[in-house]
Amino acid sequence: MSEQAIAQASKTLQNIRAEISKAVVGQQAVIDQILIALLAAGHTLIEGVPGLGKTLLVQALAKTIQGTFRRIQFTPDLMPGDITGHAMYDMKTEQFRIRKGPVFTHLLLADEINRAPAKTQAALLEVMQEQQVTIEARSFPVTAPFMTLATQNPIEQEGTYPLPEAQLDRFLFKVCMDYPQPEEEIQLLQQVTQSCSGESLDVSQVNAVIPPATVVKLQRTAAQVQVDSKIHEYVVQIVSNTRQWSGISNGAGPRGGIAMIRAARARALLNGHNFVTPDDVKAIVLPALRHRILLSPEWEIEGHDADAVLNNLLSQVSAPRD
Repeated sequence: MSEQAIAQASKTLQNIRAEISKAVVGQQAVIDQILIALLAAGHTLIEGVPGLGKTLLVQALAKTIQGTFRRIQFTPDLMPGDITGHAMYDMKTEQFRIRKGPVFTHLLLADEINRAPAKTQAALLEVMQEQQVTIEARSFPVTAPFMTLATQNPIEQEGTYPLPEAQLDRFLFKVCMDYPQPEEEIQLLQQVTQSCSGESLDVSQVNAVIPPATVVKLQRTAAQVQVDSKIHEYVVQIVSNTRQWSGISNGAGPRGGIAMIRAARARALLNGHNFVTPDDVKAIVLPALRHRILLSPEWEIEGHDADAVLNNLLSQVSAPRD
C-alpha cells in the first residue's frame, strides 16, 4: 500500500473529525474512538450520563458519510420484531410481505439498550455479527457500512437489564463519555443557545465528506495496515494476563485480542501510518477490553474499576521496542 494512499485516507478521516467537531464540542478522544470503530467495521457501546451529546455525535457522523441514520429507543415493552422487522399481511395483494425494521440502515443508534429485556437485546446479535437479518426464515443483508452504536446510562440501575457477556463481546469498543471541561462547556452553552429555542439537535453546520462506499474502501485500507509479529505477541500477552490478573475474575477471550489488532490498525491509519506501533495498541486497550473483563466482587467493593486495573496491568507488560 502506497504512502500516498495512506496519506489520502488519513486526510479524509481528519476532515470527517473536523466536521463532527462543528456539532460536538470537545470529546475529541470519544470522536477518535468512534472513527476507529467505524474504520475497523466494529460496533460501539457508549456509556455516559444523559445530555453529553451521544445522539448528536451519531447524527453528525452519519451526515459526514452521507449515510442513513435510525434511532431506536429501547424500552421494557420493545419486541424483537420492532428492531428487525416482520412479515405482515397485505390486504390488497392478499399476500404476506416483509416490513423491514429500523436495523436496515448505515448507522443504528440503540438508545438505552439496557432498558430492554435480553430477548430484545439478542435481536441485534445476528446483524452485529453476520451483517444480516433473518425474518420468516429468509435472510436479508444490511447495507454496508453498517454500525451499531448502543448507549447506556451508568447511574440508573432500576428497571434495567444488564447486557449478557455474549452480547458485550460483540462490541468492538466500550466508549465512556465524561463531562466536558469548563471551557468546553462554556463554548457548548454559547453554541447551543445562540438564536435557538427548544432542544432540537443541530447538525446543519456539518458537511458531507465522503459517500458510504468510500467508508467501505477505507475499512479495506485499514485491514491492510501492517502488523509485526511482535505486536501480535504484545497483544496476546496483554489479553492472556487479564485471565490471571489479581482482581479480575473473568478475563478477555480471543475476540478481545482480535478487536485490539483491528482497532490498532484503524488508529494507525487515522494517524497516517502504514504500520501498527505499540502506542497504537496502548491507546485502544481500555475501550477494547474494559467491557470484556469482570472484576472480582471484593475489588468492586473496594471501589476499583476496570480502567484502573487495566492501566496497572498494561504498565507491567513490556512493549516491543523495535
